[in-house]
Amino acid sequence: MGRNPALAAAPVKAEPPPLSTAGNGPPRRYDLGSMIVTRFAPSPNGPLHLGHAYAAVVAHDLARARGGRFLLRIEDIDGERSREELAEKFASDLKWLGLTWGGEAVHQSARLATYAEAAERLKAMGLLYPCHCTRAEVQAAATAMGPDGPVYPGTCRHRAADPAGAAWRLDVGQALEITGPLTWLDEIAGEQAARPDLFGDVVLVRKDAPASYHLAATVDDAADGITLVTRGADLFAATHVHRLLQALLGLPVPTWHHHGLLVEPDGRKLAKRRNAPSLADRRRAGEDGPALADALRAHRFPAGISLASSLHGEP
Repeated sequence: MGRNPALAAAPVKAEPPPLSTAGNGPPRRYDLGSMIVTRFAPSPNGPLHLGHAYAAVVAHDLARARGGRFLLRIEDIDGERSREELAEKFASDLKWLGLTWGGEAVHQSARLATYAEAAERLKAMGLLYPCHCTRAEVQAAATAMGPDGPVYPGTCRHRAADPAGAAWRLDVGQALEITGPLTWLDEIAGEQAARPDLFGDVVLVRKDAPASYHLAATVDDAADGITLVTRGADLFAATHVHRLLQALLGLPVPTWHHHGLLVEPDGRKLAKRRNAPSLADRRRAGEDGPALADALRAHRFPAGISLASSLHGEP
């Protein structure tokens, strides 16, 4: 199968690395002595708030401090929840904060063929299987808890399930037999032994979307040439799965930087669904965007908001 042209169409990288099969020698790690490339990748299913602003500032400043590039990606494949008009507002919010990025924003919705290609590669390796289990069925049958909740017990792993309308899961045990032990590096936490087994057989192609977060984010970071993946500490464990996918698909291996999260007085992180004040509201109220960005850099937060330390220390 040839490389999908959607990868090469990304305006931020003319020749993204092609997908390949596993077992072609040691991982292609980026040389962090060369160009640093980071990204901010919000989902347009609700307005940006201070938590997003902090994440964007961290990614922007790490790139700028090292003479690198900061990119913007819009993760807009969540069906009807994704709202195109919000993506435009995100750009206005970031500019208001005084943040600039290289090239045009990349939209996941332009990469559906690329995700399909990656899934087909994994199917050809015998690593994906269809699953019709509902969330309630998984919860009822699970005997262990993982980072994302109940661990899927492998109900459909050896069934001859009809692929029509099914989700597609990764046989993690079989995948690890191919790759062997893997590691990944976090700038704060240090080297980590990859433990994708903690998640069980994760969904890579959803019933209601062309790709799961795990598959789309991994393919996107390679296509965009991201060398330093910055994101909140709540996604630390997801990196175990992403490292496995990189090994299976022959993608370059970045370094990660999992930063702390802005949280409310009850310790829960700021969230769109709990009506955290939006950046757009602050902008319309006449607040000074660059001053707000500077306050976030200095860890000066509004009353009631604090920074929860990352898992292994705060940047």
